[in-house]
Amino acid sequence: MRKLVSAGVLSLSCLAAAGTGSAQDHINAPEEVRRIHGFVAGVSADRLRGDVEKLVSFGTRHTLSDTRSDTRGIGAARRWIEAEMRRIAGTCTAEVDVYTVSDTVTGRRIPDPVEVVNVIAVQRGILDPSRVVMMSGDIDSRVSDVMNAVDDSPGANDNATGMAGTIEALRVLCGTKFPGTIVYAGLSGEEQGLYGGQILAAHAKEQGWRIMGVLNNDMIGNIAGINGVIDNTTARVFSEGTRAVESEREARMRRFMGGEVDSPSRNLARLVDRVADRYIPNLDVMMIYRLDRFGRGGHHRPFNEAGWPGVRIMETNEHYDRQHQDLRVEDGRAYGDTMDGVDFPYTAKLTALNVATLAQMAGSPPFPVNVALKGAVRPSTTISWDMPWETRQMANLRGFRIYWRLTTDAQWRWSRYVTKEVRSFTLENVVIDNYFFGVAAVANDGLETPVVFPGPMGAFDSGPAGDDPGTDD
Repeated sequence: MRKLVSAGVLSLSCLAAAGTGSAQDHINAPEEVRRIHGFVAGVSADRLRGDVEKLVSFGTRHTLSDTRSDTRGIGAARRWIEAEMRRIAGTCTAEVDVYTVSDTVTGRRIPDPVEVVNVIAVQRGILDPSRVVMMSGDIDSRVSDVMNAVDDSPGANDNATGMAGTIEALRVLCGTKFPGTIVYAGLSGEEQGLYGGQILAAHAKEQGWRIMGVLNNDMIGNIAGINGVIDNTTARVFSEGTRAVESEREARMRRFMGGEVDSPSRNLARLVDRVADRYIPNLDVMMIYRLDRFGRGGHHRPFNEAGWPGVRIMETNEHYDRQHQDLRVEDGRAYGDTMDGVDFPYTAKLTALNVATLAQMAGSPPFPVNVALKGAVRPSTTISWDMPWETRQMANLRGFRIYWRLTTDAQWRWSRYVTKEVRSFTLENVVIDNYFFGVAAVANDGLETPVVFPGPMGAFDSGPAGDDPGTDD
C-alpha cells in the first residue's frame, strides 16, 4: 500500500531536482526585506495633509472647470501637481521624467470637446525599464450634479487622498533605483467616464510598456462609515476575476484547468494582502473578488480592459454623505467631501501599503512566462516556466518559489524555493487535481513577483517575443 504523504512534505528527490543545498536553504528564503520597512516609515501623514489641503484649495477640480486660472479649477490643480512632481524629481537619486499625457474627448458627460490631461512621473528602471508597475490617483472632483463644473467641489477624500498618496509615494521611492520602472499617475476625467485611464492606457501601449500591475487609489482617507463603523485597521482591494480580454479558446482552457479566481489582477491582490501582513502594522486587507463596487467604477478598469492587471485600493467603510455631494447642511446633517472627513494617519497607512507593494514589484526580477502544469493521472505534479529575458534583465534573479493551495483557499498556503537555473520542478505526492499552483520569481534580496498561475488565464507577461503561455498535457 502506498504511504500517504502530506502536501507540505516533499521527498529528498525534490531537493536534488532543485539543485544543491540543505532543506533549510530552499524552504526559508527571507519573507521580509528590511529596506521596505524603511520605505513604510518614510511616509508622512503631515505631508499628505499638506498636499490634500493644497488640492482642496483650488475650489473645484471638475474636469470641465476652469483651466486658465492659476488659483481655481482643474487647470491650476494639474499644473501644481506637475510642478510638485518636477520639484521632487530634482531631488531624486533615480532618473524621473515628469510629463503630461492628454487627448481631447467628448462623451455622455462631456458634451463639448475638452482636453483631458494626465500628469505622470516615470521612475526609470535600471535593469528592465519596459517592465512597469503603476500607482494612480485621480485629479478631478465633483458635486451632486456630475455636470456642475462651477460650484465648490473640495474632493478632499475623493480623490485628493489618492492623488496626494501618489505624490508621496514618489517622494519616498525616488531615492532608490529599482530594476523595474515605477509610474506615478495623476489621472483626470474619472468622474466623467474614466477618460484619463483610457488615455494613459493607450499611451502605455504606444510606448511598449509591459504593465505588471496598476494600483488605483480612490478614496483612502475615510475611517467613519455611514454604517456607524469606525475602523482604521482594514482596507479593501477590488480585483477582476476572468480577464476582460480573454479569448474563446482561453475560456475553454479555463473551464477545464481553473483560473476563475487566479487572474493576474487576483494574484496582484494576493500580493498586496501579503505585503500588508509583512510590512504594515495594524492593517488587514480585505480582498474583494469583484471588479469594483456595485454601480461604481474606478481608474483601474481601463487598464484591465487593455489586458493589464490592476486593482482598486480603498477604505473599507465609506460615508456617502461625503461623496459626490453639494456642500450643504440639511436637518442638522452636513454633506460634502471636506477636510474634516479625512483621517491622515489612515491615509498614510494605505499610502505605505502602496509604497511597499511598488517596491516589491519594481524590485523583483522579470515575471515567469509560459507557466504550465503536467500531472494528469499521476501521483505528482510538475510545474514548468520560461524566463526568455536578456542577462541584464535577470541580473537580480536569485531563484523561484513554487506555490500551491487548496482550491477553496483565498491565499497561497504552501511553497517551495528552487534555484535560478530550474525551469521545471516536480512536487512528489502532491496530486494535481487537488490544488491550484503557481510560481513567482525571487530577487537576490528576497523580493518576489506576484504568483503567476499557469496558462493564459494567469499570465502577467507574454515574454519579449510575445510567446503563447503554456498549457496542460
